[in-house]
Amino acid sequence: MKKRIWYRIWKEFRLWSLAVRPGIVVLLLVILIRITGGIQSWEWMLLDAMLRLRPVEKPDERVVIVGIDEKDIEWVKQYPIPDRKIAELLTKLETYKPLAIGLDIFKNVPVEPGGEQLAQILRANSNIIGIEKILPPGETSPPQSLPSERVGFVDLPNDEDSKNRRYLLYTPNPKNINEDKYSLTLRLVTKYLNTKGIELQTGKNDPNTIKFRGIELPRITHNFGGYIRADDGGLSILMNFRNSDRPFNIVSLRDILNDRVDAKLLRDRIVLVGNRNMSAGDIFYTSALSNLNLSGQIYGIDYHAHVISQILSSVIDSRTMLHSWGEFGEYTWIFVWGFLSIVIGRFTQSAQANLLTVSVAAFCLFSCGYMMLWVWGVWIPVAPSFLILAVNGVGLSAFYQHDKFLRSQINERQNTIQHTFTVIHNGPLQTLAYGLKHLRAKDIPYEQLVEQFEKLDSEIRELGDFLKLEALTTEESLRLGSGLILELKRPLHDLLYEVYSSTLERKDFEHFKTLKVKIRNFEPIDDKYLTIEHKRGICLFLEEALCNVGKHAQGVKRVQASGVYSANKYNLSVRDNGSGIKSKLENKGTKHFKMLAKQLGGEFRRESLSPRGTICELRWKPTKEF
Repeated sequence: MKKRIWYRIWKEFRLWSLAVRPGIVVLLLVILIRITGGIQSWEWMLLDAMLRLRPVEKPDERVVIVGIDEKDIEWVKQYPIPDRKIAELLTKLETYKPLAIGLDIFKNVPVEPGGEQLAQILRANSNIIGIEKILPPGETSPPQSLPSERVGFVDLPNDEDSKNRRYLLYTPNPKNINEDKYSLTLRLVTKYLNTKGIELQTGKNDPNTIKFRGIELPRITHNFGGYIRADDGGLSILMNFRNSDRPFNIVSLRDILNDRVDAKLLRDRIVLVGNRNMSAGDIFYTSALSNLNLSGQIYGIDYHAHVISQILSSVIDSRTMLHSWGEFGEYTWIFVWGFLSIVIGRFTQSAQANLLTVSVAAFCLFSCGYMMLWVWGVWIPVAPSFLILAVNGVGLSAFYQHDKFLRSQINERQNTIQHTFTVIHNGPLQTLAYGLKHLRAKDIPYEQLVEQFEKLDSEIRELGDFLKLEALTTEESLRLGSGLILELKRPLHDLLYEVYSSTLERKDFEHFKTLKVKIRNFEPIDDKYLTIEHKRGICLFLEEALCNVGKHAQGVKRVQASGVYSANKYNLSVRDNGSGIKSKLENKGTKHFKMLAKQLGGEFRRESLSPRGTICELRWKPTKEF
């Protein structure tokens, strides 16, 4: 029993050692691909997909967009909109007493008429923030009438797939590295929060970021979430778009100038003024929102509004900012899924079970990534785990199944060899032994000897034809030494009766001639748990046991073959009252039937009886599934 357990442990360990190596190679290869940025686009794609699937959020009333649309251009009858109209718009907005106004329109060059009028408005109102572009290409200067502390840049970095997922809050001035430049969003958020008594401070855990009221903004570092070697100059944050059909209140220029806006809508709000028309070209790309009027495209002014809402919601409403685990946590997660995929590949031994298990695991992986992002704002590495799961989960299962197939082929060959040996042993060899014995003794006529060897020739030819036919057909059959062919799909007790009758009728076993009493009793058995190979082995066992009586049981007068239930087991035995066992050596037949008993989870014994005789018995539990 202990040897069997240790053998199984050793075989399992050997199988694992063979399969784990390619699994680890795949794991390390995926990690290497990720480190070089090869999976970066997949991780961005899954991030966008999970952001799109979040529940709908209510609009943020703190941000209002005054969007200049195509109808405004038709109404004004001039484009770009002249400075006089912009001045009228800002003057009107000031009457509603917003906390801050962001003018997201480049005003480095006057658009007459009204250039001087607009400049006076900008100088006179301290809560108006203008814009500039500081990064190449296309750097644009700010309005000359605004001091630097009332100017914010609007550069929006995009990723390699041209999608915008980051927002640059501040960065060193490219023309003067000792000076920091602040974005339009950061200028507006700081002004808004200052009115609430909340000051901008340097981060505590990360000195390179900022915080408001103890809440640090997670900074995109060199390797952050799915980003590999990201430009970490300055402070960039990951976009956490507000998922809503109408995330902000939007009004038009003509609504303001024609007094068609409720004053409560604008009071104490952050108001963004800018273009919401295709003519301006202020368009950016994202796949993180599914409810955009322009599929996959978002106006720049809307993009800034999402960032303002994101920061205010985090500081005031405790809405989570998107962040990552850091490299150690991310690669630990990938390693866990790498080894889990190896386990799945090992324990799913069929293609259907493997595909089902891998599919369930993939769903759980995506669900974990989604819940972590939605509830806690953590961007975990789902894409590399998906890739490892697919390759190892499916590939290693195929390896194990191939190994199982090879082992089954080896077992099938061994069974074929054993079967062939048994058929030859119980057929032609017995005829040969009978002929040689009488040839040496010279106790039968020459013609009878010739007849015996002609019989041997016929048996060998019939055996060869049978084995060829069996190799070419799927029919499950067994050829006995007597020449009888059994169809193994028949009930086992019928097969046992056929084996018994056919074997005892053989004339080439001299001790059968002394038999006076022949008893047989084969009770029906539920053989649904027995394979064809099991039934073949059981029939060969009975034939071998009966042949041994005919060959070795000198003086035998009585033989009893039975298959009966006892102690919840099926006992198949052959008893005789012959001379008993004279040799203690185990022949090939005995070793084979011990192996058969092991496969059946049963027992085999062959021993002498007192005062004389021999019993050969095979016992197993027929209700056991093998």
